[in-house]
Amino acid sequence: MPNSVNAKKALRQSQKRRLHNRAQRSTLRTTIKKVRTLVEEGKVEDAQAAFKVATKKLDQAAAKHLIHRNAAARTKSRLSKVLKDAGAKVASGQSS
Repeated sequence: MPNSVNAKKALRQSQKRRLHNRAQRSTLRTTIKKVRTLVEEGKVEDAQAAFKVATKKLDQAAAKHLIHRNAAARTKSRLSKVLKDAGAKVASGQSS
């Protein structure tokens, strides 16, 4: 437990930041999961729209140091690859 006034305030601030960051990270994970789910369901057009939103959210999270910028880039790359593969599968006429 903190003893000084400054330490008590720092604890309050860190708890508040932690809750905010957890909420933001959860929202980010949900948007990423939405893209993957839409791709699995075969809704490529909807997935592309969701990918645009997810890309923006990833960039914002990286800018605010919620996640590392390389982690954001890696996630965007992987989502892009999933979308590209799904688009190629739809274009070739495969349904599985």
